[in-house]
Amino acid sequence: MKMQIDREIEVMSGSAVLPGILVVPEGAGGVIVFAHGSGSSRFSPRNQFVAGILQQAGFGTLLMDLLEPEEAENRNKIFDIDLLAQRLASATELLMNNPDTSRLSIGYFGASTGAAAALQAAAVLGSTVGAVVSRGGRPDLAAHFLTSVKCPTLLIVGGCDYLIIPLNREAFEVMTCPKELVIVPGATHLFEEPGALEEVARLTADWFRKHLVKSADSSI
Repeated sequence: MKMQIDREIEVMSGSAVLPGILVVPEGAGGVIVFAHGSGSSRFSPRNQFVAGILQQAGFGTLLMDLLEPEEAENRNKIFDIDLLAQRLASATELLMNNPDTSRLSIGYFGASTGAAAALQAAAVLGSTVGAVVSRGGRPDLAAHFLTSVKCPTLLIVGGCDYLIIPLNREAFEVMTCPKELVIVPGATHLFEEPGALEEVARLTADWFRKHLVKSADSSI
């Protein structure tokens, strides 16, 4: 029977103590840090669903709160991309120093404002981050960092998410890394339509299989 690590952890970032859920399947090909958006938490059902699919695909996942409870009520904190990116960097450092994950390549999965934080952190951390996926993201909020992102990046947007599509197209044109923009037909911002989130999860797992595992192989 395959064994996996499944436990609650705490990420220390400055004075903040941020709870998280770390799952690492046996023989994991990498570990994905989830960056939630708009004050969401590690209990986001959409991200938990995608995390479950990634675990089945052989990836570890870290779902964590990027904001403390009182911060999540503060709109300025929700849109403080510098703060969110710094906390992602703290989570990344924890994974690099954790014996259960230190040998694994690290990827980011970001949603909404969390996608901007993921792109900014990836730009700052360079080769430490092997691949990024954005779901309904706001890459425009990381505009000054987009040209510095080097890792393969997938932007996923709903076909009916009319306000977000042009923001992703503009960001896509600016980015110089290996990249792809996928528009899911009929999907709105939260991908609540039948089959929409399943398609997001499939695209995400395929992207990390192609790029994150390859990144791990090339570092051996």
